[in-house]
Amino acid sequence: MTTGQAGGALATAPAAAAGRRRITVRGVVQGVGFRPFVHTLATELGLTGHVTNTGDGVVAEVEGAPAALARFGERLGAEAPPLAVVEAVDGEDLAVAGDTGFRILPSRADGPSRTLVSPDAATCDACLAELTDPADRRYRHPFLTCTHCGPRFTIVTAVPYDRALTTMDRFPMCARCAREYADPADRRFHAQPIACHDCGPRLRLLTADPADRTRPPRPATGPDPVAETRRLLADGAIVAVKGLGGYHLVCDASDDTAVTALRRRKSRGDKPFALMARQLTDVEHLVRMRDEERALLTGPARPIVLLRRAPHPAPPPDAPALSAAVAPGSPDLGVMLPYTPLHHLLLGLPGDPPGPRLLVMTSGNIAGEPIVTDDDEAVARLAQLADAWLLHDRPIHIPCDDSVVRISDGEPLFVRRSRGYAPLPVPLPVPVRPALAAGGDLKNVLCLAEGRRAWLSAHIGDMDDLATQLAFEKAEAHLETVTGVRPQLLAADRHPGYRSGRWAERHTDGRALVRVQHHHAHIAAAMAEHGLGDRQPVIGVAFDGTGYGDDHAVWGGEILLADYDGYRRFGQLAYVPLPGGDTTVRRPYRMALAHLRAAGLDWAADLPPVAACPPEERPLLARQLERHLNCVPTSSMGRLFDAVSSLAGVCHHAGYEAQAAVALEAAALTAGEDHGPGYTFALHTAPTGQAGADTVADPAPVLTAIVEDLRAGTAPALIAARFHTAVADLVRRCCALARQRAGLTTVALTGGVFANTLLAEATARLLRQDGFTVLRHRRVPPNDGGLALGQIVVAARAVPAFGGVGVP
Repeated sequence: MTTGQAGGALATAPAAAAGRRRITVRGVVQGVGFRPFVHTLATELGLTGHVTNTGDGVVAEVEGAPAALARFGERLGAEAPPLAVVEAVDGEDLAVAGDTGFRILPSRADGPSRTLVSPDAATCDACLAELTDPADRRYRHPFLTCTHCGPRFTIVTAVPYDRALTTMDRFPMCARCAREYADPADRRFHAQPIACHDCGPRLRLLTADPADRTRPPRPATGPDPVAETRRLLADGAIVAVKGLGGYHLVCDASDDTAVTALRRRKSRGDKPFALMARQLTDVEHLVRMRDEERALLTGPARPIVLLRRAPHPAPPPDAPALSAAVAPGSPDLGVMLPYTPLHHLLLGLPGDPPGPRLLVMTSGNIAGEPIVTDDDEAVARLAQLADAWLLHDRPIHIPCDDSVVRISDGEPLFVRRSRGYAPLPVPLPVPVRPALAAGGDLKNVLCLAEGRRAWLSAHIGDMDDLATQLAFEKAEAHLETVTGVRPQLLAADRHPGYRSGRWAERHTDGRALVRVQHHHAHIAAAMAEHGLGDRQPVIGVAFDGTGYGDDHAVWGGEILLADYDGYRRFGQLAYVPLPGGDTTVRRPYRMALAHLRAAGLDWAADLPPVAACPPEERPLLARQLERHLNCVPTSSMGRLFDAVSSLAGVCHHAGYEAQAAVALEAAALTAGEDHGPGYTFALHTAPTGQAGADTVADPAPVLTAIVEDLRAGTAPALIAARFHTAVADLVRRCCALARQRAGLTTVALTGGVFANTLLAEATARLLRQDGFTVLRHRRVPPNDGGLALGQIVVAARAVPAFGGVGVP
């Protein structure tokens, strides 16, 4: 047997006049038109044999002249279909069987699954051309798809990937679709979601009774649900629209009244909404858009891309307006392009009557709950949010929110990794036994791993809601089904109250459960995605809002000397009391007052957080801090950002996670390049032998300087910029100390605070200037959405593999 990557080692053929080879192709090779591609290639080269899907991948047996077999092997990986990801091609010689012709055989479900399911993919150009062509039989078909695009992960119920194992199984193909499906020359040859107007899923529109929302919605009477939905949107309605991975709540982004109503009904606060634009020209005047961002927006994944707002937008005469209520106070706009035929229809095809060209597209759920996928549940749970429902009868098997990505230092940085990317695996630098990591309780994503692959689920959400916990269980079962991983080891966060950890405890079933420290997991995730192996320690800078510390404090401003086996706490932000937990997170002025008190600064009436704190609350908070009532010590950098945001007068109340920090970054971006010197943290070295970190960063001098700037009339934008500079400089100084004492030259920047690109880029630039190798997240988010990847690799080292775990 010979083994190679992407077919390179398959060029050797037997010396006989005719030969036969069995070839196994592994990777994302099911649901992407790989068997039709193999059929076409083999036929073109005059080879006979057959090809089939198995749990191990695509298996082909080909027979013919040695030169043709060699050419087949060379082209197999190099010319694979657009959505395919060929990871490996293995081949072995067989005895000549004397086949005639080349056949696609029925799939085999023998053995455990080792193939990879494709993510859902945006409508391809060929399908879009058919959608807009009045002469085509799929003109305006809302579920148009082919082997190169359409639903995959969200409709797969089991593998191998065949129509019978998807939610399309309930739609028998009509005669014309069946002919296309069976025709090797057709783009829909063995395209499992194939459908048309005659045999495919159906749309229907329901409208609520505006006088009594407790009454069941009634079916719309018009012949075209899409045209009626467009009319409703143009009239200011909020419509729940069923998409690939769940429902969206949709309204006209130019309509202030509609956007404000949606914000009120969802209890959204000021959290930004995402936009769907008909085309890039509809938003180009609103944002700064680089080539890398254009490529993301127009690629097959079609995520929401965070784009910096243009400072002085100059709309062309025909540009659609944008309601100020879409993203109030945000430095970015989250923009995506249509990724399903239905989206294109909603935004209008050439020749359609005028309608909205920019749509708000936000997850169809009640705040804190997972995205809704079931039709009956959508009608019931979204009754107080939507005026109408655009439904269809193709079931969504697994929820999948939109991914959120931004470009930082020229590379993608995930804020949420979900639709378009899940369940593509992340390669691991070291093989691991079959394992499951439960992730965290915020932005939960779970992870399965075996050998050198780790599969992360789609975004699940915050685990404080029963519906989210049920979604977690469904996502875990589904991921096991499509990956074939049967975990022998479980990993979870050390926090004793995390629901994800409690789930792991209830489901050990005799398996080992490893508890992984929160910030160690963050750092290990960054190491793993960059391919660091055993005994390659790093300086891990983990800045976030909350993580359970070894001393039971709330950590979040940590510098750890770490590898997969363990860590030492080299540096930390000085502890301050966190009064009241979540209450203080929602009211940044409380965190500012706690930091001022810890720094020995008076609560003077001229300071913004003092003025923001209600007079009756101030003495109670002072007493709480003095007596340490319901106060836990925290070293959180996220909470320091909250405090400075309030102290600078930028944000005193947070309606969504990290709002105060986002607002502080937005303010800093307006300060320009010349904002004067940054502030300076004090660094204290702990006495030898004392428990805790070697180095403690004291923010008192920073806070003192901010108070002086405030009293000198310095603008909040300058204060915000100087604070960002101070934090970047703090990391630089601490890493220099760590290199001096430990000899390490690689730094991993991780944790949710480093989703702040102003801070992350400045910090990385300073470290590179000092000769450090800097690791930043590119495959998983720096926030808790990437936590499970780190948990997997740490747990695998804590409980060594047994029985010779192989690479699948």
